[in-house]
Amino acid sequence: MELSQELRNVVMHFGEMGSRWGFNRSVGEMLALIVLSEHPLSADDIVSALNISRGNVSMATKELQGWHLIRSQRTPGDRKDYFVPNGTIWELAQQVLAERKKREVDPTLSMLRSHFMRSEDDAESHSVKQLHEIHDLLELFNHWFDDVQQMKPEHLKNLMKLGSSVGKLLELSGKLFHSKSNEESGS
Repeated sequence: MELSQELRNVVMHFGEMGSRWGFNRSVGEMLALIVLSEHPLSADDIVSALNISRGNVSMATKELQGWHLIRSQRTPGDRKDYFVPNGTIWELAQQVLAERKKREVDPTLSMLRSHFMRSEDDAESHSVKQLHEIHDLLELFNHWFDDVQQMKPEHLKNLMKLGSSVGKLLELSGKLFHSKSNEESGS
């Protein structure tokens, strides 16, 4: 498989970004290559396009399958596995976020819960208050994230397009609510 220089640059950039997303350069490059390819790719296609070893391709495909970002398929009469993205761009993005949450947020929450269960620290100490604030923030994030993961992509897109308008709407509703409660109390 031959890549244009422009496409090669994009694939290389995804490799660089891969380390920031939680996987190595080769895995990021492979994901980009598979997502951007119009047709399913075999391991041989990937080796040829990225100039990496067959072993590296094998390990990277297992990691991408573990993240549920790619899947393999077979063609009748062909013994090779061919790799394709495991969903739309939106579904892949949601899956990366879900895996990051599972690998980063969930263990931290588990550690904090365990700490609180066995801790004999003074509940009024600064460090305990800070740990509770971290815990509460992560719990709030978890509930929000679960809600967002259940949203249809088109609804999520609309929510994202609202941007800071959501904050303005909340400020307005707070003012209206505050004004209404003052009227009802006779203030």
